[in-house]
Amino acid sequence: MPQTCPAPSSYLLLLSPTGKQDYDLLVIGGGSGGLACAKEAAQLGKKVAVVDYVEPSPRGTSWGLGGTCVNVGCIPKKLMHQAALLGGMIRDAPHYGWDVAQPVQHDWKKMAEAVQNHVKSLNWGHRVQLQDRKVKYFNIKASFVNEHTISGVTKGGKETLLSAEHIVIATGGRPKYPTHIEGALEYGITSDDIFWLKDSPGKTLVVGASYVALECAGFLTGLGLDTTVMMRSIPLRGFDQQMSSLVTEYMASQGTHFLKHCIPSRVQKLPDGQLQVTWEDLTSGIENVGTFDTVLWAIGRIPETRSLNLENAGINTNPNSQKILVDAQEATSVPHIYAIGDVAEGRPELTPTAIMAGKLLAQRLCGQSSDVMDYSNVPTTIFTPLEYGCVGLSEEEAIAHYGEEHVEVYHAYYKPLEFTVAERDASQCYIKVRGLLQAGDADGGHPPHLRGGGGQATHLQALGPGPHSDGLLRVGSHPCSSRAHSVPAAPHNQALLRLRSRCRKCLKAGLTPQ
Repeated sequence: MPQTCPAPSSYLLLLSPTGKQDYDLLVIGGGSGGLACAKEAAQLGKKVAVVDYVEPSPRGTSWGLGGTCVNVGCIPKKLMHQAALLGGMIRDAPHYGWDVAQPVQHDWKKMAEAVQNHVKSLNWGHRVQLQDRKVKYFNIKASFVNEHTISGVTKGGKETLLSAEHIVIATGGRPKYPTHIEGALEYGITSDDIFWLKDSPGKTLVVGASYVALECAGFLTGLGLDTTVMMRSIPLRGFDQQMSSLVTEYMASQGTHFLKHCIPSRVQKLPDGQLQVTWEDLTSGIENVGTFDTVLWAIGRIPETRSLNLENAGINTNPNSQKILVDAQEATSVPHIYAIGDVAEGRPELTPTAIMAGKLLAQRLCGQSSDVMDYSNVPTTIFTPLEYGCVGLSEEEAIAHYGEEHVEVYHAYYKPLEFTVAERDASQCYIKVRGLLQAGDADGGHPPHLRGGGGQATHLQALGPGPHSDGLLRVGSHPCSSRAHSVPAAPHNQALLRLRSRCRKCLKAGLTPQ
């Protein structure tokens, strides 16, 4: 939600044409945030240009306009996640009277072609929208010459100089490669490649414990592929760890293999084309070897700042993360240069926040608003087989911030109606809401269940005051899983419901799981 910017009124109308530069606004990066900012500014009458370039991945994968979300993130990920869920629905179908031949078979080529064609249609749509708004588009690799000028180089090596009164950096990030591991770069792929494979990846090792790792492993397993996740430490760092364990437990029950507390040391290609991976078990110290068709690295992302020559413009970055330092108005250390989205320090790496930040920035620069982006309590969803939607603080964060004595956690297991006829296991369908004992304000909610992402996190965002001992909400939608929010829930330290509980406080209080 936008907040009113405390900046003085002189902050508005910054984009008054000087006639000295080529453009009023130049946006570097054609992803969600950059395009939103460019389109909004152009709609408000400004002369705008967008500069975008995709450096091919080490495996040679590249894509069109639209950024990570459209090409190698949210969109293809959600579509392949849906493809995997459909397999489960087909297996459930006989329970509902459908006569479906079992086992069902999946055609990777057909799915990949359909997903890639949809992505290409979105690329074209963005080009058309820029043209309709008279935004000039340059497919060139940009770097700063000075604080008002960038140099752009085409694939053929032709250089173009562009200048602007104001510049927005929205270049996003790219996946990390563990270059210290022998064979990692030569034989591994990342999320930049998996969605553009024409052939099935086959037996796959996913290295990492991030949401990208678990999402990819989840849909690969759901599509019938032998999939293993290798993680060094805890899954989904930064998320509620109880909920994270429910996600991985469900994945394991669906066939995903996990190698925990393990790190790879070498990847070699065998004569038959398979990849031999050597890894160490950190618990036992034993070295192990396994063979896979594909190794997918999902160990984090790095911002696309290295080739921008930010020092030529005097733009400061965090020396550790290499992300650009910004203030509440998205301004960098250079007042007329801004950074939004994944490339900006301290911002959530989420498409909706980048889009809203871009729109609000354009409105401020054009004198139409003084609102700034409010990055607090933004809901997010992890599209693992057991979808995990959350908003606010995790239990660990709430305790660290407020102290354990001030945090109360309400929780409940529930069974979605869809699970009943198909006789599905619902032991991981669970909701947790945290509140402050003194203030009574809900500070976070985390519901994981089979289709938990679509509305549950947003539903929890609207909780407002609460929770109270007589229930979280008075009335809930029926018959939907979100109704679980209105069912009286048990605090960690009270046995209001007989729960199969893994909660720390329940166990401390001696409440045995039922």
